[in-house]
Amino acid sequence: MKAKELFELSDKTAIVTGGMGQLGIIYSNVLVDAGAKVAIFDRSKKPIINNSVFESNLEKEKIQAFDVDITSKKSILSCLEKVVDKCGIPHILINNAALDSPPNSPPEENGPFETYPESSYDKVMEVNVKGTLLCCQAVGALMAEEGRGSIINISSMYGNLSPRQDIYDFRRKKGEVFFKPVAYSVSKSAILNLTRYLATYWAKSGVRVNTMSLHGVFNNQPKEFLEAYCPHVPMGRMAKAEEMAGTIIYLASEASSYVTGSNLVIDGGWSAW
Repeated sequence: MKAKELFELSDKTAIVTGGMGQLGIIYSNVLVDAGAKVAIFDRSKKPIINNSVFESNLEKEKIQAFDVDITSKKSILSCLEKVVDKCGIPHILINNAALDSPPNSPPEENGPFETYPESSYDKVMEVNVKGTLLCCQAVGALMAEEGRGSIINISSMYGNLSPRQDIYDFRRKKGEVFFKPVAYSVSKSAILNLTRYLATYWAKSGVRVNTMSLHGVFNNQPKEFLEAYCPHVPMGRMAKAEEMAGTIIYLASEASSYVTGSNLVIDGGWSAW
């Protein structure tokens, strides 16, 4: 097989959860560029950032957006039926939708572990873990019946390693109480073993299941954060969102036909030190 054919996705259908987000937009665009038809499952009706290629793909219906609550199996199945009617049974599922506690979260979410709110934990776990599991159940079941498919679960290095709380010292020096919250790490760790479970469960059905563990994607973080974060990365910088596209195509295509149950780390070398 020629190199170009390895990464070809013509006549393939992909579902991307959280497709209106920063990374979901990148994933959707590169899948379309490789020839796939893309369905986005997202509660948001508009992309989180301006992206002319993405907007063009939406206008040309190369990407179709569906309002889906991934924590509701009924909502998933209802929209999945529409996708199947329009585009056939999906070949690719990217479980990208997730919640985190951003730096501007309520103070109680970024406080000490001892007082982290139970309600915040439940909310993150419901979307990040339950939502991923339900999408795998619904879409993966159809893939298994067809005897093919690739599921890509998006995790984080904070699911592999504990967060470095010292990179937030610049906030504490200003008098703020700030700790990277626990729920995101726990949820992303759960994704790793959900991947392994499903990879072995569906291996003989032709469905491959893999994880991408990302770390340090630039999203206009403040200068103080960059100065604290980047020295811990051998490459000395944060990732560009576009740098995640190549791994998506690799895992979605025949180029990775013998890869399942794997965790591909994209962290600029963070975990090598």
